[in-house]
Amino acid sequence: MSTNTTAPIGSGTTKPRPRTWPAILLIVLVVAAAIAAIWRVDTVPRTDDAYAYADTIGVSPEVSGKIVNLAVRDNQPVKQGDLLFQIDPRPYQYALARAQASLAQLDAQIPLTQRSVNAQTFAAAAAKSAVVRAQAAANQASDTLARMAPLIGKGYISADDLDRARTAQRSALAELAAAESQEREAQAAVSSVDALVAQRSVLQAEIASAQLNLEYATVRAPFDGRVVQLTTSVGQFVSAQKPVFTLIDTRHWYVIANFRENELRNIRPGTPATVYLMSDTGIRFSGSVDSIGYGVDPQDGGATANGLPNIQRSINWVHVAQRFPVKIVIDHPDPRLFRIGTSAVAVLHLHAQDAADDSAHDTAAASGARS
Repeated sequence: MSTNTTAPIGSGTTKPRPRTWPAILLIVLVVAAAIAAIWRVDTVPRTDDAYAYADTIGVSPEVSGKIVNLAVRDNQPVKQGDLLFQIDPRPYQYALARAQASLAQLDAQIPLTQRSVNAQTFAAAAAKSAVVRAQAAANQASDTLARMAPLIGKGYISADDLDRARTAQRSALAELAAAESQEREAQAAVSSVDALVAQRSVLQAEIASAQLNLEYATVRAPFDGRVVQLTTSVGQFVSAQKPVFTLIDTRHWYVIANFRENELRNIRPGTPATVYLMSDTGIRFSGSVDSIGYGVDPQDGGATANGLPNIQRSINWVHVAQRFPVKIVIDHPDPRLFRIGTSAVAVLHLHAQDAADDSAHDTAAASGARS
């Protein structure tokens, strides 16, 4: 007996319907992630190409000499006014004492010279009076001779009387010439203390200079800082204007963050920032942008050109955007962690800056409306 099995109409093998929603979801997530990344780059730029920085000075003495007291050691913190080192003060003490002694000697000499000048002045005045008297006598003798000369022809006077009048006139004129000569000599003898007074001003300037040099022999910290690169000791002869060591200004710390040039358009002074140091990534420090660099050396890997910072911008033959240094001032730096050159990470908060700008704009607008 044969059994014929007939399959039901419409039955057969069906293919499963493809599920496209996971792929669509994945694409949506990728796009959202890309949008979020772009938004974050535009509003919260971040870089780990950064390092800590502080201003430094080379501590140089103003005078030369041998160090007799070195009050600091390498890497020591100091406060403003603390003694750093002292140069042998004896040469400058001697120079000051010598200038002061010269001034004292001059002060004693000036009154004596003044008395001599007074005496010379009196003598010149007396000589001038003698000239006046001699001039009067000569005038009188000349007038007498002039009156007597016409009378001799009339027999009113004798020849002897006329000769005596002429002799008296010549004698008066001779006395007048002698008096005038003495007056000229007396006037020439009159000196002045002006030169001594001018010399006193010179000595006073020398004393002030000697006092200043003596003060320069003691070198103190101009600000709170930290001593670095100290490689000398007591007994070393130091020259003026040549650094003995470096002093880091620890009053202000910065982070120099190198951002790509396409990230600079919204960065400006005052933009809030958050930084942390690679030495302790668990501590965050707040700050704000102090300034933005306006020049770097464009030569890849070359020497610094004209004092501009050199920042490498090619990595494994891949040309990347140029980076410019952004200087961030730190609000409350930890002196235990901040060291010049410490690696850092900087994050800028552009949206916070925009909100602050909008608030300031609204405040200014409201103030203008009230006024």
